[in-house]
Amino acid sequence: MSHGQIHAWNILDRKPVLAKWEEGLFTEITPTDEPPAKVKWIGPPLLDLQVNGFAGIDFQQDDLSEADLLHAVGQLGQACCGQILFTLVTDDWEAMTQRLARARQLRDAHPALGRAIAGWHIEGPFLSAETGYCGAHPPDKMLRPTPERVAELRELTGDDPLLLTMAPEVNGGLKGFATARELGIRVSIGHTNAPGHILRRVTAAGPAGFTHLGNGCPATLDRADNILWHALDTPGLTYGLIPDRWHVSPTLFRLIHRLVNPDSIYYTTDAMAAAGASPGTYRLGQLELEVGPEQIVRLPGTPNLAGSALTPIEGVRRAAEMLDCDWQDVWPKFSQAPARFMGLVEGFSLGAAANFALIETDSANRILSHSLQVAH
Repeated sequence: MSHGQIHAWNILDRKPVLAKWEEGLFTEITPTDEPPAKVKWIGPPLLDLQVNGFAGIDFQQDDLSEADLLHAVGQLGQACCGQILFTLVTDDWEAMTQRLARARQLRDAHPALGRAIAGWHIEGPFLSAETGYCGAHPPDKMLRPTPERVAELRELTGDDPLLLTMAPEVNGGLKGFATARELGIRVSIGHTNAPGHILRRVTAAGPAGFTHLGNGCPATLDRADNILWHALDTPGLTYGLIPDRWHVSPTLFRLIHRLVNPDSIYYTTDAMAAAGASPGTYRLGQLELEVGPEQIVRLPGTPNLAGSALTPIEGVRRAAEMLDCDWQDVWPKFSQAPARFMGLVEGFSLGAAANFALIETDSANRILSHSLQVAH
């Protein structure tokens, strides 16, 4: 598909558009007055900034293979996801860095992986060890974000986009944020119980994200003073939300959208190996997790959530249902918004790679079929 054209509805503005591409790049994206013959929609592929695994493949394994990764990104493509940040979670430092180095080597050696893995997300071990706030991350493996460790992550990822989630209140936390910024690393706050003034010290130095707001904290919080209120009261944050109905309740999901500037929200799945796979038992690093028919991922014998089994396209559907809006309204929060936050090229624009989501709907605007078209 190095050249071609398509006449369809544009997801982003809901108007007819004629898109043409040559040598794998968009050369024309022109609005037209003539409606397409079929109810087909095109737009930017979905972009997921937090994928710990997918379709039975755990990214936290030491012997991750090229075939494993190709299977995972292939299945993500079937969910309309064109790019991800390959995500590693808290473990022994040497194991984490070796996995990161191996994953980058695999990514660089195969064109399909190079297209799909836009960069890296390291969630831990610079997180709170406090019960509840550490979530499913092992508290005994938490470390200080020393300049040397942060620099090692930068060295391992080269010039690739890199997102680093940290808790600013840990020993050396604020210095860790400063060092990361100096090295061109995008920073995000998460798994934290920091007071409001500490959060504001982070954002005073520059924009920051907040990783999966509503999670990485105890199930029961002080109703008058808690990390959710601190985060929502902090200017300069871009909030990641998991739109699966479980990590953030529909009520809280709607309230966040009312309180926060729409440009300061992006969606992610926080997917682990169970995403895009059948219910059962799956690994997330050293954890063995249970996934029931309702697709909720839990630590066995507890109500604690640990990652999700959500697929990106299902996240679009559920976000629209919770907000009682059309799926087209939420699509940018799973495509353009995360790209903007990470400084990546926003898809479906002139000169960009001619990769696009192709959606077919029924007369009620319900998604009937979906696919990812990739130019070579």
